[in-house]
Amino acid sequence: MYFIDQCIQLKAACHILVFLIFSFSLYAQQYYVRGEVKDESGNILQNVTIRQYKTGYIFRSGSAGTFGIVANHQVDTFSFSLVGYRTETLVVDAEHYVNVKLRLLPASVSNSRRDKLSSFTKDLGKEEQKKWFTGDETYASLLENHFVNAKRFPNTGMSLNVDRASYSNIRRFITLNSMVPPDAVRIEEMLNYFNLNYHEPAANELFHLKTTLSSCPWNQDNQLFYIDLSSRKLNLDTLPPSHLVFLIDVSGSMDMPNRLPLLQSAFRLLVNNLRDKDSVAIVVYGGVTGVMLNTTSGGEKEIILKAIDELTPGGSTPGESGIKLAYSVARNHFIKGGNNRVILATDGDFNVGLKTETELDEMITAQRESGVYLTCLGVGMGNYKDSKIHLLAEKGNGNFAYLDNFKEAEKVLLKEFTQTLYSVADDVYMNVEFNPEYVKDYRLVGFDNKVGALRDSLSIIEGGEIGSGHSMIAMFELVPTEINKGAIKDNFTTGKLTDIKLQYRHPNDTTHHYFNYTSRFDFIPFAEIDKCYHFSASVAMFGSLLRSSPFVKNIGWNEVVTLAQSSSGNNDLLQKEFITLVQQAKTLYSKVKKKKSGGANW
Repeated sequence: MYFIDQCIQLKAACHILVFLIFSFSLYAQQYYVRGEVKDESGNILQNVTIRQYKTGYIFRSGSAGTFGIVANHQVDTFSFSLVGYRTETLVVDAEHYVNVKLRLLPASVSNSRRDKLSSFTKDLGKEEQKKWFTGDETYASLLENHFVNAKRFPNTGMSLNVDRASYSNIRRFITLNSMVPPDAVRIEEMLNYFNLNYHEPAANELFHLKTTLSSCPWNQDNQLFYIDLSSRKLNLDTLPPSHLVFLIDVSGSMDMPNRLPLLQSAFRLLVNNLRDKDSVAIVVYGGVTGVMLNTTSGGEKEIILKAIDELTPGGSTPGESGIKLAYSVARNHFIKGGNNRVILATDGDFNVGLKTETELDEMITAQRESGVYLTCLGVGMGNYKDSKIHLLAEKGNGNFAYLDNFKEAEKVLLKEFTQTLYSVADDVYMNVEFNPEYVKDYRLVGFDNKVGALRDSLSIIEGGEIGSGHSMIAMFELVPTEINKGAIKDNFTTGKLTDIKLQYRHPNDTTHHYFNYTSRFDFIPFAEIDKCYHFSASVAMFGSLLRSSPFVKNIGWNEVVTLAQSSSGNNDLLQKEFITLVQQAKTLYSKVKKKKSGGANW
């Protein structure tokens, strides 16, 4: 009997072994799908989104337009998509090299399908910009602005906003002793973070504008041109009523201390600022999507706080249904002439419903027509989707902040309450026209465009939202002409350097207004300009080093630390923290540099 049992067990084991070998042979067979993507003219297309249908995985074409994908099946279906082009879906046989050709969308395509530019130089053609792509060996979505000839292209402009998420996200990476992805570095947002050099606008003006011309600290042959813009401060007591919809991600990915619990603390701060005439609704999406709290007066703080405290994470992330429901609630309780805003708080990991940035773009662009603003608060690590949340804020007529800790939540939602939640101007766009008599070439620092937007012939530039009491500094690096150098030598200060035009709309209004400013040629040595400009230059240098910019080859971390230390305010905790952050980055990046160079010092 024992012998028979042993035989039965051995036979069963053999069957299992045969099954495992057979199964392994099925799954061990792998194929390699190779190919390239080009446009109709034969130009390579990089950063094309490639979706594999059997797995749902997303891939990208490389800098040469090529791709290589490991597959478990010889034949599979793939879709190829890029902003500005028709999406192609192909059945692919791994035994054959795949040549994909994408066709441009017709010029009549709806504006909602167009990518958005951060900056734009008039008449600068695609052939000129092609030179900027040379040597781009990564999947980088941002392309740093290059020098532009002022005589050929005197007009350039940028979309202005109060976004500052990039800085706190960078801080999170460095604090965790991690390298910062270059695409996470947006220098204009880093400068926004500090709200430097605020000047109250004149009595009947919405903006105050000041310009400064000095030498460039990272290239002594060049000059740095600062544009300092401040917006009017609104009186909190006289602000119109607000209807806020808290759209909170409670999916399983939010079940970490630095995600949902951090957001709950953040929203508690915000609720304490609400007045009786303000109102709040709470919409959640996760395991379920629904209205957690119907519209409630800001005076009923205990009810609102109780609803916030009862939030628990779990389930998938149906971002599409959550966003649509939140906008529906906002429209149903819309306050005419009031501040109507959805506040989306998430790690951005939308894994149910709309997933791609193009799909999110189309949906949120349609929603913005309702007159509801959108503020996005990003949290989390690992699967935090900066690009998705940034796109939502950009297209949703709103702003974007990243909360890496409670202090940042306090800064964004308590100290900068009106800047974050109350707009003084929409669709704000600044145009700068340089006088080629004094400027040979210029380069806008920051406001870098996505690679896809530059390649897309249908891309447009739209203005952004400026909040109450906001101050921002934009800067250009200039290559001076001989006349410029001679004027400095002769102390000549009566010529015109630039004409600046600010275009904007008042909230809930469709009429465009203009603010004009002429900047005279008045060079001030770097040692004599205000310390705030020294500090802003150190921030720009820091961002440029993180991006490995070719335009700051002559400086290193020590120069950034020295400039920041000499210009920071003694009692400014944010500026002191910045110095510590640069020192941490110096240690981190120097170690990496030594490893790559076999021990050489940076």
